[in-house]
Amino acid sequence: MTLRIANCSGFYGDRLSAAREMVEGGPIDVLTGDWLAELTMLILAGNRLKGRPGYAPTFLAQLEQVLATCLDKGIKIVTNAGGLDPAGCAAAVHELAARLGLSPRVAHVTGDDLIGRDLDLTNADTGEQPPASPLTANAYLGGRPIAAALSAGADVVVTGRVTDAALVTGPGIWRYGWRPDDLDPLAGSVVAGHIIECGCQATGGNYAFFQDVPDLAHCGFPIAELHADGSSVITKHPGTGGLVSIGTVTAQLVYEIAGPRYLGPDVVARFDTITLSDDGPDRVRVSGVRGEPPPGTLKVAVNYLAGYRNTMTLVLTGLDLEAKARLAEEALWARIPRESFDAVDVTLEDGGLLRITVMDADQRRAGRAFSSAVVETGLASYPGFYGLTPPGSASPYGVYWPVLVPATEVRPRVFLDGDEVPLPVDDVRVPSVADREGMPSVAQPRWADATDDQPTVRTPLGRIAGARSGDKGGNANLGVWADTAERYNWLEAHLTTDRLKKLLPGLAAYRITRYELPNLHALNFVVHGLLGRGVAASPRMDPQAKALGEQLRAQPIDVPATLLP
Repeated sequence: MTLRIANCSGFYGDRLSAAREMVEGGPIDVLTGDWLAELTMLILAGNRLKGRPGYAPTFLAQLEQVLATCLDKGIKIVTNAGGLDPAGCAAAVHELAARLGLSPRVAHVTGDDLIGRDLDLTNADTGEQPPASPLTANAYLGGRPIAAALSAGADVVVTGRVTDAALVTGPGIWRYGWRPDDLDPLAGSVVAGHIIECGCQATGGNYAFFQDVPDLAHCGFPIAELHADGSSVITKHPGTGGLVSIGTVTAQLVYEIAGPRYLGPDVVARFDTITLSDDGPDRVRVSGVRGEPPPGTLKVAVNYLAGYRNTMTLVLTGLDLEAKARLAEEALWARIPRESFDAVDVTLEDGGLLRITVMDADQRRAGRAFSSAVVETGLASYPGFYGLTPPGSASPYGVYWPVLVPATEVRPRVFLDGDEVPLPVDDVRVPSVADREGMPSVAQPRWADATDDQPTVRTPLGRIAGARSGDKGGNANLGVWADTAERYNWLEAHLTTDRLKKLLPGLAAYRITRYELPNLHALNFVVHGLLGRGVAASPRMDPQAKALGEQLRAQPIDVPATLLP
């Protein structure tokens, strides 16, 4: 028995035609979509303050194209597009259905919204307290409320903040009846969910070896064929562009993770137990995943408004770029003192872009008072002066602030067509980690270096390794993998944290933790604090660290000649 779970959205703004493509492209049982990146909750909060919906309206645009077909074929629809208002989104689904002459059963999940609760706002990463009151506070729920909604007969399930993987774990619990002590099947479903949650990133999108990916312009979205034991096959509809390979799946597995233990509200999935194998063209089997009991806490995504920000970008060309950058700064701060702002970030990017960002509680000070001062220097500055940004007003910015709450203090609720659905009470004993037989011990971060006497060739690291990077709050994640055991053995020995800092000097000031995933031939680096207070507040040109992996792959390093293609 197989449950075919398809993804049609990896973020708020993904391809609108994807739902129709997945429903019409071949057989599926469940259509899922992920709309809620860490930044999205803040975007939706801003929309709500302006009188707009607190959910993702693009979901409704997709739903209009496929709802009738899904009802006809018995395809269940599960989405977190409810954002800050799952009840409002469910009501909008009913209105859409009525306009189409359809009568789906629509469920929504609440209980994640903790705003107004007396929360311990100690930052889970830094231990600090926020300087302002929360604008949003949403706990990451798991898959069991989704399973309860499906079991009650829902055709469409709309949630607020759940873990991305819960969109797969929930249907798995519904179909296979997994109980809380079925740790390995639950863990396998979490891994499958993590693989397909970002849409085309599992099928060749944003892939280091993009030259190997056919017809990426028409990339197909991923499908997880989920089995009762938690194993799965990752694939895509035939005839679509893109590629499903061990490489593309590995790339997504190392995206936005930390250590080998992947924590969630239903289970802790051990990424160091994953086995990937080829199952035919565009088919990768995922098996062997082991699970541990979930932690006693839930992660809560808190956002608060921190003030206003403005960025001006100047272009430096020709000779003496650093001297020109100093002159540009001196001319600006002579007109508006640097110390008058709450925070200032000045970065000279590779390629000669000088980015000057100011942040302040006063919107006017960070607005045209700043940007006009930059423009005023135009005829009394460095030779070749020109800018990429016109003078403009400041915009509000928010800060993502992760905290933890006891799981027992969060009560999910499920409503089906307005009536509350009772959640089942499981009285099983979840085995402890000590009860689990055959569980490997998690490899500790490694710091040792190694040398060898093999003949080497100086070449970019990317000639023998892939990489993918991303953000987790204020931290950056950098996953690096090899396609053979021999290349991984060399990578594991040579790509230490010290060498990483030498290859990317911009990381030298940050604490970096390295984790090993030898089963995936992969290393994962967590760069603590690189993104400051998160994507919405980061002044970096690349605030989500998306390009960090490719920057590393471009760096020259001495590689044994026997490892080169």
